[in-house]
Amino acid sequence: MTRRKLVAGNWKMNGDRAALAELVAIAAAGAGAVDVAIAVPATLIAPAVALVPGFAIGGEDVHPAETGAHTGCLSAALLKEAGASFCIVGHSERRADCYETDAEVKAKAEALHRHAMRAILCVGETLAQRDAGQAEAVVTGQIAASLPEGAAADWLSIAYEPVWAIGTGRTPTVADVAAMHGAIRAKLRALIGAEADAMRILYGGSVTAENAAALLHAGDVDGALVGGASLTAAKFVPIVAAAGQRILSRSP
Repeated sequence: MTRRKLVAGNWKMNGDRAALAELVAIAAAGAGAVDVAIAVPATLIAPAVALVPGFAIGGEDVHPAETGAHTGCLSAALLKEAGASFCIVGHSERRADCYETDAEVKAKAEALHRHAMRAILCVGETLAQRDAGQAEAVVTGQIAASLPEGAAADWLSIAYEPVWAIGTGRTPTVADVAAMHGAIRAKLRALIGAEADAMRILYGGSVTAENAAALLHAGDVDGALVGGASLTAAKFVPIVAAAGQRILSRSP
């Protein structure tokens, strides 16, 4: 099955209104054979949507509750009202720094689905877990425990991000990435059947213009979740181009 590539950026706690000028060039790069999206800090969602209407702007986290006494948190409804069309859930930085559990990640994804928003659900192992030979068991275990009810390809993507590769400049080999994505696909098939073949599995972890072509065309890799390189068009657009290169080269 041919799955359309998705390259999503995650600005994390970076950027200001002046930085939004980068989105104009980034949005233009998404007008071809690759889907492009950027998750920005919550304060930038509304101005980003106003600057590049029709482009996919998302949030970086969401609270699973609809309303309530949750100071500093944002519900799916609030994100959507600001203009977000998707949100990242379960990023390793949230799992580690905020002690998020698989159950919480699952609830967050389900909250997004209730409001007709898309979700990118992150999974990944630490270096200690990989060195101990536990990488596949950890990642597929996260999939099993955090996959939301009603998981379907039209609103959910999975992002595999080995924790030890995020922002470090280190990346697993292309063979390692392909093997893990294959294991994720197999686990999804066991959980949701044929729907798994349509679901996009992204790779994240020190993706650059230099390594994107090799990583993004490995087996079962359907795009990328990009951190630091998504902050500027100069670094991000070449990754988008790499994702679409093989697709375009096969066009008549």
